[in-house]
Amino acid sequence: MRILVVEDDPAMSTMLTRSLRRQGYAVDPAGTGTDAVWAIVETEYDLVILDAMIPAPDGFEVCRQIREQNRWVPVLMLTARSGMPDKVRGLDAGADDYLTKPFALDELLARARALTRREPLHRPAALTVGDLVLDPATRTVRRGDSRIALSPKEFALLHELMRRPGETLSRSHLIEHVWDFAYDGGSNVVDVYVRYLRDKVDRPYDRDTIRTVRGAGYRLDPDA
Repeated sequence: MRILVVEDDPAMSTMLTRSLRRQGYAVDPAGTGTDAVWAIVETEYDLVILDAMIPAPDGFEVCRQIREQNRWVPVLMLTARSGMPDKVRGLDAGADDYLTKPFALDELLARARALTRREPLHRPAALTVGDLVLDPATRTVRRGDSRIALSPKEFALLHELMRRPGETLSRSHLIEHVWDFAYDGGSNVVDVYVRYLRDKVDRPYDRDTIRTVRGAGYRLDPDA
């Protein structure tokens, strides 16, 4: 397994490189966005660990550029900001997962193992499930020819569901990926926003795509 670590802080880069090599990975370091794009285009990596705030182009733009060039290597984005806008921005750019600094090294290694177990998949810019289309770049949602207006949180929730059509996502998963780790409210917020989504993307079109899986969570049904 070969990993590219894109980090401009020398101490962090050294720590990540050494830790990953101890796990048996082959690791290449890069310190700028320009170097990162070149390395990813020229080399077949199994994983890219990409800091968001690197010398231009930043991590978001690096991710966007490599996806535009049909490079589908899994990307774990590191960010010093815990706010949802940066996380959504990273996912919109094509990142597969994110981790907020400071982080536990064991968690980063676990996420790296999880991502390297996956087969790289083509991930188009717009997500499509049936006649429901979500475009992260323009932040638009359509059902057929009809445009649907969503709040930022509704958009983020639908985005997470559409990234994994047919997969049951637990309330804790949705809170982690839509409301972030700092959220300390109850899990019923997911139920509330699922109801909002159904009222906008399903019921007006006589659809039932957002399914409740009793005791487990929610699933976006691609065949509904």
